[in-house]
Amino acid sequence: MLDWDHLRHFLAVARHGSTIAAARALGVNQSTVQRRLMALEAQLGQPVMTRTPAGYALTSFGALLLPQAEAVDAAVKRLMRQAGEAAHIEAGLIRVTCPEPIVPRLMPLIERFQALHPEFQVEFVTSDRYLDLARGDADVAFRSGDTDADLIGRKIADSVWAVYASNAYVDRRGAPANVADLARHSLVTFDETLSQHRVVAWLREVAGEAHVAARVNSVLGLLQAVRSGIGIAPLPANIADADPALVRLFGPVPELARTWKLLTTRALRRTARVSALFDFVANERQAIEAILS
Repeated sequence: MLDWDHLRHFLAVARHGSTIAAARALGVNQSTVQRRLMALEAQLGQPVMTRTPAGYALTSFGALLLPQAEAVDAAVKRLMRQAGEAAHIEAGLIRVTCPEPIVPRLMPLIERFQALHPEFQVEFVTSDRYLDLARGDADVAFRSGDTDADLIGRKIADSVWAVYASNAYVDRRGAPANVADLARHSLVTFDETLSQHRVVAWLREVAGEAHVAARVNSVLGLLQAVRSGIGIAPLPANIADADPALVRLFGPVPELARTWKLLTTRALRRTARVSALFDFVANERQAIEAILS
């Protein structure tokens, strides 16, 4: 019988173009991905991938296999979502995912929600990567930026980013006069795990020759690195403006602005617990904007 884990690793390589990127997306090491690919080819009796200078490419058979593997992936996600929903509906548990830095700011709001609805319990699943709601990784997401077309929700605030340094950094190195002046300063950016983040692209565009003092894998890491005085970086204004150790150099930066949304799946939106949270957030719009904007 064909092993689903083999197909899952095949799909990751097909989507990301390399075993390194696939391993990062799956949270495993590269050798595991390579071993799974070889096992799949052994089971099927023919190659599904070929190595090229640019990475991995599908063979003609792999191209035929891809839509079938995607169909299996979609079916597995539906099954996991349904299992997750069944496990949590009776308990009244709502698993909320959001970037780690905003959890403390959301807690007073969640406490008010639970006081109004003691029959429901909210659990945070924090991550700087997008968890898959369709797969059942969480029930509800506070999320900014591009979103999955299969999810539904509502706009709750605008995500504003500006450029910051620590007071210590400005005392030592001075402040850039404008965006173009960033190129002569030390910067902090995201590492390869968040290489698609808009911050990485913007810094590359406006200060591609600048010295990169540190690379981090989370917004919280970005904040801590800037606070340490090691370099300059864009940060969410709702967090950075409240930090007395930081100074806003300029911004907001229009290219980094996004919309915060409260999101869930179509099926979960009809459940009592998720519906109650959505209604509560709608009634607390002003408080939400103060937290997230």
